[in-house]
Amino acid sequence: MIIDCHGHYTTAPTAHDAWRDAQKAAFKSGGDIDPAYPDISDDEIRETIEKNQLRLIKERGADLTIFSPRASTMAHHVGDEAVSKAWTRRCNDLIKRVVDLFPETFVGVCQLPQSPGVPVSHSIEELERCVTELGFVGCNLNPDPSGGHWTAPPLTDRAWYPFFEKMVELDVPAMVHVSGSCNANFHATGAHYINADTTAFMQFLEGDLFKDFPTLRFVIPHGGGAVPYHWGRYRGLADMLKRPPLREHVMKNVFFDTCVYHQPGIDLLFRVIDVDNILFGSEMVGAVRGVDPETGHFFDDTKRYIDALPIPQADKEKVFEKNARRVYPRLDAILRSQGR
Repeated sequence: MIIDCHGHYTTAPTAHDAWRDAQKAAFKSGGDIDPAYPDISDDEIRETIEKNQLRLIKERGADLTIFSPRASTMAHHVGDEAVSKAWTRRCNDLIKRVVDLFPETFVGVCQLPQSPGVPVSHSIEELERCVTELGFVGCNLNPDPSGGHWTAPPLTDRAWYPFFEKMVELDVPAMVHVSGSCNANFHATGAHYINADTTAFMQFLEGDLFKDFPTLRFVIPHGGGAVPYHWGRYRGLADMLKRPPLREHVMKNVFFDTCVYHQPGIDLLFRVIDVDNILFGSEMVGAVRGVDPETGHFFDDTKRYIDALPIPQADKEKVFEKNARRVYPRLDAILRSQGR
């Protein structure tokens, strides 16, 4: 079985996006920030999925995608806490509808109603709702709700601890995932995303978070940002900062996906990072949608890069399936209930 750990609903119905536009306009004008939601039919949702994600899943040979709202439009820096809560709930409910329509192909992961300056503990209620009521298996956690200005404390700060306690209680992981950038210095997907991945890893290195939460689990997407490429730097920094070796200090709790869009990058990821810490992911249809002129294949067709690796089949099975079932135990339970 092939599980894609990183999928977003980037093709949501236009009426959903129109509701968001109306909400943002209402916030600016002092109107109702939770207006009536449009009547989106099941057929409309099916069309957006069947022509896009479902078609590509079948064409590229995957079986199931861990699916969440579009990351770039979480936009926690837009509006205020009430705006974010209303938008988040609409997004998560839409993901639930996709999962219900395609229960053997999609499993839900939730967006959180984070806002700059608002304690992350205010997001616990939505996490709990999504996990216990909607059947979701994890969440996307934004380490920078300010959208590129980094006003939040590091992930190792105790301000995050109430949320982490709930993650441990529910036994769900978080994918570290920022949203759009409102800082012109940082292109959203080309700089802000990779900066955040790398920054989160360095925060984990500097702190002692996993001493306090030994079962807490994070997926750092986009191949771990710059970390695998600079693995020697981080090993050296751990030594200089009197931290334990990375494999003991961080890598029992942190995992990277394979959203790396060329073969040399995947080759390096697998040479540097232990196979037990790598989960298959594609992020399609996502940040890089075009065809690579050097190969004639889509950049985000990441399965073919792993297929080409000269590693044992048992290792590929870990990356394609077993690691995801271990990191997302609620996913494993769902699959077992389906006889898979």
